Amino acid sequence: MRYSQYFVPTVKETPSDAEVISHQLMLRAGMIRKLAAGIYNYLPLGLRSIRKVEAIVREEMNRAGAIEILMPSVQPAELWQESKRWEKYGKELLRFKDRKDAEFCLGPTHEEVVTDIVRREVKSYRQMPLNLYQIQTKFRDEIRPRFGLMRGREFIMKDAYSFDVDSSAADSSYDRMYQAYRRIFQRCGLNFRAVEADTGSIGGAFSHEFMVLADSGEDAIVSCSTCEYAANVEKAEARPVAPEHAEPRSLERVETPQKRSVEEVTAFLGIPASSLIKTLLVVADGEPLAVLVRGDHDLNEIKLAKVLGCEALEMASEEIVEKVTGAPVGFAGPVGLKVRIVADLATQGMRNFVTGANARDLHYKNVNFDRDFAPERFADIRNVVHGDPCPRCPAGHLELWRGIEVGHVFKLGTKYSEALRATYLDAEGKEQTIFMGCYGIGIGRTVAACIEQNHDADGIVFPIPIAPFHCIVSAVNAKDASVMTAAEGLYRTLTDAGVEVLFDDRDERPGSKFKDADLIGIPLRLVVGSKNLAEGKVELKIRKSGEVSLLPLDEAVEQVKSLVAAALNQ
Repeated sequence: MRYSQYFVPTVKETPSDAEVISHQLMLRAGMIRKLAAGIYNYLPLGLRSIRKVEAIVREEMNRAGAIEILMPSVQPAELWQESKRWEKYGKELLRFKDRKDAEFCLGPTHEEVVTDIVRREVKSYRQMPLNLYQIQTKFRDEIRPRFGLMRGREFIMKDAYSFDVDSSAADSSYDRMYQAYRRIFQRCGLNFRAVEADTGSIGGAFSHEFMVLADSGEDAIVSCSTCEYAANVEKAEARPVAPEHAEPRSLERVETPQKRSVEEVTAFLGIPASSLIKTLLVVADGEPLAVLVRGDHDLNEIKLAKVLGCEALEMASEEIVEKVTGAPVGFAGPVGLKVRIVADLATQGMRNFVTGANARDLHYKNVNFDRDFAPERFADIRNVVHGDPCPRCPAGHLELWRGIEVGHVFKLGTKYSEALRATYLDAEGKEQTIFMGCYGIGIGRTVAACIEQNHDADGIVFPIPIAPFHCIVSAVNAKDASVMTAAEGLYRTLTDAGVEVLFDDRDERPGSKFKDADLIGIPLRLVVGSKNLAEGKVELKIRKSGEVSLLPLDEAVEQVKSLVAAALNQ
């Protein structure tokens, strides 16, 4: 492809409404342009990268035994009403009526539609396992679309759905997808973690998120320094802390004037935060209760909701706190409370700790379990922290990362098949409910996440497998016939060898050409200049490392071919 005949509308200035680096660089590099809030045009460079990701996804899905279909983006309300998600999904579901007043929505996902296909067509256990997938445009009416392709309203997604005869078979399908996803993101050249995750609004038995590691990531995740354990913070397990060995001391009520926060109380009493227990008041399904976590730990509301088995959970208001404890916020404590108490596992072994005294400006010292109060139960209800011991192996510790979710796999079980009555006849002729899984990858989001992970001060640094082009050939002086002839020869030779080349044949200053090449992130650059060409050489620059070498033309061609082949065949 010749640059002079291509459409690459790069810009020098960073757009004012672009907040994250991927959004900034995709706009500056001429990859996307905004049409409306959260809705983008994909320009040639952006589309090429998106098609690269799609190709990798399609190859690995087919390799894993999935079968491609295409479902409509417009979905009838009846299916969503059957699954009970028509109202539950919320305002992100864009609903509308056709000219006959029939209700429809723009599909944010396709569990209902694909389950409807299978319940109509699959009748016997002999027709499973079955895995159907598509690559298609979705729409979710986000209240605050932002960050370009990272959180758009319209987006390209690969979604797959597995159908099995029982839970064990569904586990096998899940594992095939899990392994396929690992291969997909490895082939894209991304540094990622597969983390245990909460199933959220999709529901189901268990799930994994695939997170691209990036400092700008919205999600906090942890992974073990030794084994393969990884999870998002909402899901990460905390190993119980070893008990303290100390004789109980006498309970002591102490004045703590105007000292409410953990930092204020511990500094005033001269103790570490780990020697204090916070008493947090929450309201679970309308019932107030107290939750205890160590002073240096944070409550994990998702874990707590699961422990309590409640539908609605929120922090108690100041009015409720004062009504339950008899004291303002900041002085709550478990001693003498008349509500249910749930304590985090990390508090279980503590001795002689500090708590609020349920009175203004007062705290208790030397509080002990059983003697002074007894929780209803101990449970893992806190966020893990950096350095916590791994819950799965004896030697590892947890490390904190920031991640961008690009893929998610769920074991759904029978949630949708029961709601839509998707059944089959087993070997004995008995009707059974189908077990399902679902598996999604954000295609455009994967490209954006790649840029968040791979960039520098000059622009994008694409991995070869999903770069718009593998190599750019830059002719330094377009008016020099020998330079243009040599550059043209490199372009044709590499193209004939299967290397995707952008030939910068523009009559522009060399500095301008180099800046554009760095901005759009082409991994390899061959620079043809009259001085080096006089010695029969060209300059090869590797974008990621910045390594520059002078090579004879034939050797430069072989080096580029070798680097591309190595990256594509990993």
